[in-house]
Amino acid sequence: MTPVVVGIPTVRSNSVRGNPASMTGRPDTDVLIDKFGRVARDLRISITEKCSLRCTYCMPEEGLPVIPAADLLSTEEIVRVVGIGVDRLGIREVRFTGGEPLMRKDLEKIISGCAERVPGIPLAMTTNAVGLEHRAQQLAAAGLTRVNVSLDSVDRAHFAELTRRDRLPSVLAGIHAAARVGLAPLKVNAVLMRETLSGAAELLHWCVDAGVELRFIEQMPLDADHTWARENMVTAEELLTVLGTRFTLTAIGRDDPSAPAEEWKIDGGPATVGIIASVTRSFCADCDRTRMTAEGTIRSCLFSDREVDLRAALRSGGGDDEIADLWRGAMWNKWAGHGIAAEGFVPPERSMGAIGG
Repeated sequence: MTPVVVGIPTVRSNSVRGNPASMTGRPDTDVLIDKFGRVARDLRISITEKCSLRCTYCMPEEGLPVIPAADLLSTEEIVRVVGIGVDRLGIREVRFTGGEPLMRKDLEKIISGCAERVPGIPLAMTTNAVGLEHRAQQLAAAGLTRVNVSLDSVDRAHFAELTRRDRLPSVLAGIHAAARVGLAPLKVNAVLMRETLSGAAELLHWCVDAGVELRFIEQMPLDADHTWARENMVTAEELLTVLGTRFTLTAIGRDDPSAPAEEWKIDGGPATVGIIASVTRSFCADCDRTRMTAEGTIRSCLFSDREVDLRAALRSGGGDDEIADLWRGAMWNKWAGHGIAAEGFVPPERSMGAIGG
């Protein structure tokens, strides 16, 4: 077993085949429970490492190393995994991530397969929305229920600088297309960066006018270039100060303790803005997420490099019971928290783009 100290393991390892560690003491329950009593009900499943942008806090300029197509989970394997998660492990929401999910040509087939396999389960997608205007209708028809769009600035120059691509018009067109076809609630996620803090109020104003929910996210040490530094990050408190010069914000808090965003009413409401203070106001104690990488490994925490390989079991004739039990083992040994504030913290080897959001 990997010893745990304030959420940071003393031994780091990569992909593990077979049961990752002892499940001694685990309650007799089918759900994805960990040693701290948290139950994972929200599945984030990456379907590709490819992306049409190169955001500085996520991707290296040249992109991530290419994963051979044969090493990615197939449409059928993704549908099977989602079915096991829902039927046997208590998953109640599925979100497709990347890289950029729109880079998969079979995305509509993945969505429709999952919608048929687990009817009634919300199927969401996190996307940069580049090209979404051309596929929003088909994705909604396939069974996609909502999207979260990553957008850090509505200033075209700042957008191009952050993403290393001049694609803002396509992103905005994608957001409007998603709204037209009823992918709701439609949310925008913006990573707090020193370069765009001065434009935060402008972004919030745009989102309010467009009728979409905006959530700001504190930048975490998940960048591919490993340049993140605590002293350079923009905190939730700094953001509130900046937004407060233009808007009157009234704290609402969280309705659901597992929801990562704290919310504020804007100028009395009904519009709201959320802040995900992953670093300065950690919500690890209420985390309900389980993640699968594009290669089919379970990652219980964004910051743990320990991964449990389900693809091997999927492709070697493993039954649903075996796969579910491997998954339970991975989650039982989930860390207490990310430990960013702990002395000796070491960022994960993989960047956010390689893990899946």
